[in-house]
Amino acid sequence: MILELKEVSKAYGSIQALRRVSFSVDRDEIVALLGPNGAGKTTAIEIALGLRSADGGSATVFGESPRRTAVRRRIGVTPQDSGFPDMLRVAEIVEFVAAHYPDPMALSDVLSDFGLEELAKRRAGTLSGGESRRLALALAFAGNPELVVLDEPTTGLDVESRRRLWRTLRTFCRDRCVIFTTHYLEEAEVNATRVVVLDRGRTLFDGEPEALRARVGRRSVSYVGANGRVAVRPDDADEYVRTLVRSGNHFSDLEVTRPSLEEAFLALTGASR
Repeated sequence: MILELKEVSKAYGSIQALRRVSFSVDRDEIVALLGPNGAGKTTAIEIALGLRSADGGSATVFGESPRRTAVRRRIGVTPQDSGFPDMLRVAEIVEFVAAHYPDPMALSDVLSDFGLEELAKRRAGTLSGGESRRLALALAFAGNPELVVLDEPTTGLDVESRRRLWRTLRTFCRDRCVIFTTHYLEEAEVNATRVVVLDRGRTLFDGEPEALRARVGRRSVSYVGANGRVAVRPDDADEYVRTLVRSGNHFSDLEVTRPSLEEAFLALTGASR
């Protein structure tokens, strides 16, 4: 197991941020850590990385304390917020970070993977918000780490930069693992092999995205009938369609869809309130 939280609790004064949270991440996994604002996602990540101490429970990375230098040299991180020395150039920043790792990626590969070639000689203080975010993401991969942790990685990115990130992530994940938080649930649905849902400091779900979608259960049936578009969620979608066909009534543009991850997430977290 690469990263493991066991029965982790954390309070800030009277606010209980985490309540005996447990989850783990292993090789070849891309795990989405989901939850509403204030669910405890960032606190869980900070404890997993050794940036905060837990009040109870334990956090290990590669079976050891995440605060050990040797462990941190195997991890790449992009936090929600990041800043760079204004006068350093993009290539200099990447080289500086990569130098802290035993087997870093080649500078040219990092710049290419994150669309930073044309920005290599630009000073960090001249970058736009989206360009700074791409640099922050590049630094998580520059050291060629075994574990990458991304906190809201695509915030501020344009569509092409988002696509580039996920392409890089899927290629990179072979024999490694990635954990990320996001409010863009469609990204989790497409890219995650597992999802962990936190709400009010508790773990509500840990499993494959399809299993979470199955919790909502019923599929939706939509079609255009005599009086316009009809949308229903019957107990048995297949039987509903067979009945519709046997009825002889004219209809067109039939669609049968499974619940989205977003629908399942909202149903799960809404039910917990």
